[in-house]
Amino acid sequence: MSTIGAYFRLMKLGWVLAREGVVSALPSENLPPIARFGQSLAGLVARRRAKSAAQSDNLARAVERLGPSYVKIGQFLATRPDVVGNAFAADLAQLQDRMQTFPRAQAVAQIEVSLGRPIGQLYAHFGEPIAAASIAQVHPADIVKDGVTTRVAVKVIRPGVRERFAKDLETNYVVARFQERFYPPARRLRPVEVTRTLEQTTKVEMDLRLEAAALSELAQNSKDDPGFRVPHVDWERTGRDVVTMEWIDGIKMSDVAGLRAAGFDLDKLAETLMQSFLRHTLRDGFFHADMHQGNLFVDPDGIIVAVDMGIVGRLGKKERRFLAEILFGFITGDYRRVADVHFEAGYVPSHHDHASFAQAIRAIGEPIHGQPADTISMAKLLTLLFEVTELFDMETRPELIMLQKTMVVVEGVARSLNPRFNMWKASEPVVGKWIRDNLGPKRLAVDLRDGLKAALRLAEAAPLIAEKAEKLAQNITDMSENGLRFDAATAEAIGKSEARHSRSGRIALWIIAAALVYIAWKLSHF
Repeated sequence: MSTIGAYFRLMKLGWVLAREGVVSALPSENLPPIARFGQSLAGLVARRRAKSAAQSDNLARAVERLGPSYVKIGQFLATRPDVVGNAFAADLAQLQDRMQTFPRAQAVAQIEVSLGRPIGQLYAHFGEPIAAASIAQVHPADIVKDGVTTRVAVKVIRPGVRERFAKDLETNYVVARFQERFYPPARRLRPVEVTRTLEQTTKVEMDLRLEAAALSELAQNSKDDPGFRVPHVDWERTGRDVVTMEWIDGIKMSDVAGLRAAGFDLDKLAETLMQSFLRHTLRDGFFHADMHQGNLFVDPDGIIVAVDMGIVGRLGKKERRFLAEILFGFITGDYRRVADVHFEAGYVPSHHDHASFAQAIRAIGEPIHGQPADTISMAKLLTLLFEVTELFDMETRPELIMLQKTMVVVEGVARSLNPRFNMWKASEPVVGKWIRDNLGPKRLAVDLRDGLKAALRLAEAAPLIAEKAEKLAQNITDMSENGLRFDAATAEAIGKSEARHSRSGRIALWIIAAALVYIAWKLSHF
C-alpha cells in the first residue's frame, strides 16, 4: 500500500511542477520522444503567470507549494549541481527556510514529551516563535541558574515532519529507480544513492541531539581559533526534539551596512571567515556545511558566530590530501601532479590516459595564471575541475560536492564583505601550513605512525580473523557438497516478497492508466 501511496504522491508532484511551469521549462535536448511529448502536455496545463515568470521563481513557488519536506529536499539538491545541473542548483539555493510557524502550545508539548519535564521546570519564560524553518522553529526563552537569568534560544522540531518526510522520500526513491532503469545517462549520477544520502542526512538533521553534538564537536575543535566560535549547548534542556543553546546577540553577516556602521573591519571579517572554514576542513575534516549569511553573526567583540549546525560535512584523510594537492598543483602549475592525484585516489578510472587527463586539467589551470589573484575564484576552479572530470567518468563524490558547495557559499559571503577579496592570500596561511605538515617530510612520520597502529590492531584481531576464515572455509565446503540451501523462513519470505512486488507492479500500471485518462479529460475541458 505504501508503494501505491508513493505513486499517488508522484502524480501530485508532477501536477504541481507542470502547473507552475517547471516541467515545460526543462531543456528538451537528449530527451526521448515520449518524454518530449509529456513536456509538451505539461506546457498546456501551466498557469499563465508561470509561462511569463522566471524559471527560478516557478521552481521556488512549486517547491513551497509542495510543503516543508520538499523545501528541505530542494535545499539538499542545491548542494548537488552534478545531479540537477548548475542552473537548477542555483535556483534551489535561493530557497529560504521562511515557513509558517506552528502554535506555541504544540512546541511546549513537543518539549515536555522529549525532556520528560513540565515547561515551567525547564524555563522561567518561554516565548512565541521568532523564526520557522522546514524542520524546526526557534523560540526565545529564559533560564535561571544560581539566581542569574540567562536568555537562550530553543529550537523545536516541527510536529509530524518525520512522518511527512518519510512519505515524500518514498516518492523520491520511486523517481530515482525510474531514472536508473529507463534513463541510462543518469546511472553515473547514482540517483538512488543520492536519495539514500538525502535520507541519512535528514535523519541526522531531525534528531536535534545530533545537531547539539555537532555544535559541541566544532566548539572543541575551534576553541583556540581566532575570531570564530559557535553557541554553547545547554545539554540539560536538549533532547531528540529540542535543543537549547546560547542566545546570540549580534549582527547578521547579511547586514553589511550594519556591520560597517558598527565599526567592524569587513576585510578582516572576510579573511577570518575563509581561514576558519579551511582550518575546519583541512585540519579537522569536519565543517559547517550551511554557512550562508543568515547562519553567521558577528558579536559585539567582533567574533564570527556560526549557528544552525543541522548540515555538516566530513572529509577523511585521503580527501583532505586530495584537496590540498590539487590546490597546490594549480598554484604551482604542476598539472601532471593534479592528474596523478585523481588516479591515485581512485576517482578517475585507471583505463584513462594520464597525459590526456593532465591536458584537460591544464585547460582549466592555464587561464588563471597571469590574472590578478583577487579575480580568481577557488570555488569556480573546483567547479570547472568537476566538470572536466565528468568527461573522464569520475563518479559522483558526495563529500567533495558538499565541500564545493560550501566553499562557493563561504567565498560568496567573503566577497559580499569585500568585493576585492583575495581568496588565495587569505588561504595561504592555513593551506600552506597544512601542506607543509602533511605533504612534506612530516607526512612520512605520520604515515609510519598510522601504519604501526593499523598493524597492531590487525595483530590483535588475528585470532578472530583466523576463526572466521575457518568457519567460512567449512561453509564453502558444505555448499560444494550439499548445494546452497535456504531455511523455511527465508524461502517463505522470498515468496511473499515476489508476490508483493508482482501485485504492486500491476496496481501501478492501473494507476498510471487512470492518471493518463484523467489528464486527457482535463485537457479536453481546459
